[in-house]
Amino acid sequence: MVNVNDFKTGMTIELDSNIFEVLEYSHVKPGKGAAFVKAKLYNLRTGSITEESFNSGTKVVRALIEKKPMQFLYITGDNYVFMNMETYEQMEININQLQREKDFLTENLDVYVIFYGDELLGINLPEKVELKITKSEPAVKGNTSSTAMKDAITETGLLVKVPLFINEGEVIIVSTKDSKYVSRK
Repeated sequence: MVNVNDFKTGMTIELDSNIFEVLEYSHVKPGKGAAFVKAKLYNLRTGSITEESFNSGTKVVRALIEKKPMQFLYITGDNYVFMNMETYEQMEININQLQREKDFLTENLDVYVIFYGDELLGINLPEKVELKITKSEPAVKGNTSSTAMKDAITETGLLVKVPLFINEGEVIIVSTKDSKYVSRK
């Protein structure tokens, strides 16, 4: 059990038969009435974000999440194959559990696979990944403003806005949080 006054960003809790990660929290002390804790929670099973208010001093169950280091190997049918970096065992994760993450998975990418007991919750990607541009329109001559961007498609199928000087075949660095171009490799 953990007191809601002791919430920390990234902490995982069990609430209403679901597993949540605390994204942000604040202690609220209104002029009248008792203090309470307002928290923004990310549901690790559904991917939804909710806001909850707890009376100050309330206790909730702490969810013990296990993160195993794994490496993405390849795709077979509708499954993505990962290898445990400690035991070298392989496991398959269905594409339905990797809706957003699949756009960043390239061979030999190191990730953390998240488990709650024996239940697979998903994967944690690195903050930034390197992706190769497979399709991009050539820059239009004379269109040289400093913020001009064009569409580019990466090896994983992700559509990214990139600066005009980026060409097909180049490797770029993309943020996994917002799918935005960071820099050239």
